[in-house]
Amino acid sequence: MTDSIQAPTQEATVIEPPQQRPMFVTVTQVRRLSERMARITVTGDDVADFHYGGPDHLARVFFPVSEDFQLPVTPQWWPELQAMPVERRPAMRNYTVRRIDHARGVMDIDFVLHGDSGPASAWACAAKPGDRIGVLSDGAEYAPGDADWQLLIGDETAVPAIASMLETLRTPATVLFEVADELDELDVAAPATWLYRKSATRGAEVLDALRGMMFPEGKPYVWVAGESTLATSVRRYLVNERSIDKKQIYFCGYWRADRPAYD
Repeated sequence: MTDSIQAPTQEATVIEPPQQRPMFVTVTQVRRLSERMARITVTGDDVADFHYGGPDHLARVFFPVSEDFQLPVTPQWWPELQAMPVERRPAMRNYTVRRIDHARGVMDIDFVLHGDSGPASAWACAAKPGDRIGVLSDGAEYAPGDADWQLLIGDETAVPAIASMLETLRTPATVLFEVADELDELDVAAPATWLYRKSATRGAEVLDALRGMMFPEGKPYVWVAGESTLATSVRRYLVNERSIDKKQIYFCGYWRADRPAYD
């Protein structure tokens, strides 16, 4: 999951959700997965209708900024949101749906915690059962198709999506996570390499690792997401230096170090 996101540029099949509208959900459990990540379980009567397209499915999450917490009520939610007074307009960020149980009306969302530096992290750090947020189904992108092997790469914000992918793998995968240090490591369902960030340049450790790798034979599928510099530099390297077809690469800048989302 992510504290912000930008629209991806890619040529793979995109799984688009049917028309959706924002819904209220209520926190039932908060669990720390690591020093810097929390899993927050929410429930709601409308979760049964939440469209879910796959392991990297994104939800737009709405956070209260005042006691009078309201959501847009129609599928034309964006103009409704913009029409709200600024002092009451919910903050919005995109996060990966880590798990969903439509029958029980329950959803898990994993939050990277970085204090009160943004509305999402500030809310997640203080979240407790009974708190409410809003969610809106966005879409899923993961589409390995008939690939012979996969290369899955991300920073802290992409861990929930990749961890979910690893639980349903059908082909071999090489997994690289670039994180701050060992406090960000989590148990995942397949072998993964955790690279600790030594440079201020996002993606530098991943690029160093890729330069020393021999890729398997066959058709690849690459999924890379995280800070924008990481995602774009990795894609550029794989296309220009390793001759991987652009159509076999999905990449997304979940956030930018120099710019807050939607603000």
